[in-house]
Amino acid sequence: MEALKQGADALFILLGAIMVLAMHAGFAFLELGTVRKKNQVNALVKILVDFSMSTVAYFVVGYSVAYGASFMVGAETLAEKNGYELVKFFFLLTFAAAIPAIISGGIAERAKFWPQLIATAVIVGFVYPFYEGIAWNQHFGFQAWLKTTTGEEFHDFAGSVVVHAVGGWIALAAVLLLGARSNRYRKDGAISAHPPSSIPFLALGAWILMVGWFGFNVMSAQTLDKISGLVAVNSLMAMVGGTLMALLLGKNDPGFVHNGPLAGLVAVCAGSDVMHPMGALVVGGVAGAIFVVMFTLTQNKWRIDDVLGVWPLHGVCGTWGGIAAGIFGTTALGGLGGVNLYAQIAGTALGVCWALIAGFVVYGLLKIALGLRMSQEEEFEGADLSIHKTSGTPEHETSW
Repeated sequence: MEALKQGADALFILLGAIMVLAMHAGFAFLELGTVRKKNQVNALVKILVDFSMSTVAYFVVGYSVAYGASFMVGAETLAEKNGYELVKFFFLLTFAAAIPAIISGGIAERAKFWPQLIATAVIVGFVYPFYEGIAWNQHFGFQAWLKTTTGEEFHDFAGSVVVHAVGGWIALAAVLLLGARSNRYRKDGAISAHPPSSIPFLALGAWILMVGWFGFNVMSAQTLDKISGLVAVNSLMAMVGGTLMALLLGKNDPGFVHNGPLAGLVAVCAGSDVMHPMGALVVGGVAGAIFVVMFTLTQNKWRIDDVLGVWPLHGVCGTWGGIAAGIFGTTALGGLGGVNLYAQIAGTALGVCWALIAGFVVYGLLKIALGLRMSQEEEFEGADLSIHKTSGTPEHETSW
């Protein structure tokens, strides 16, 4: 029976890892559909190469920073318990690799390729696992201090703050240091529209992310005996809440409609195991509204050229999710309890501050040392031809 349990747990978390790996295809197609046609190839290449770099960085350094485990031992040791620890690494890697995938959408269409790859290695090798270890592995006594002070630890079941808020706030720093795309905001005050190149691809990316998210959330239990149908239904309710609110406030805009469910899913991650489904519906609806309002303010009023709106979607909605777990997870609002609002605020604030500071440091140093931005000529030509020497539809550009 013990051997069967070990095998079942290994298979369970492996399926979760595969589902979250599939979400990276969602990131790729969401970015491909949102950027202009001359940057579509670059979107696809970045997500795959960032994932590959993330794997190496997390395997060699990052996992050890977060959990103190090293894989530099014999294969016989690694194979123990059906290789569960290795598969667990695979699962947690897919979370870590989401950070550069998130950032990629914000800095699209004007960022240099290699400096971003270096940033990926540093972020996944140290920046992300440093906070991951604090939130999920009791590092530095922060959780113990919260438990003593507030009565509860900071609760983030599936990463509203650890993954999404951290990724979104690092992305904000990168976007601010990069500056807006050429001719996006004109000196006369006019705003040049850069419409999505493909709504169908944008929608495909959103759908892949939505489906994979049930692996992201449900499989965060990490062992089969801890699986919770409550997590699945809460994820569903937050997803539809975000969709409907984005539809309403976004005035039928398909970009808002397809990002609305993602906003809801980002927000529900933290408390998906403790909320009542109606609470999850509200949390998702509020997140959908946050995304529409903050994306509009960011792009039009504050003139921050965050191409996919990753700071509003992941940074702000992830922050809301961390705090919301301390509200809707309480027994007073139908939740299971075991959460404290002050602990949630403290843990969320720590993650946001760490991400913002680290983002400015990492991208600031890269800007000084290597430069972050393509030349004006390269940006005008597009990242596809400038970096990869091809386009998404090369047959249309061949001259005979």
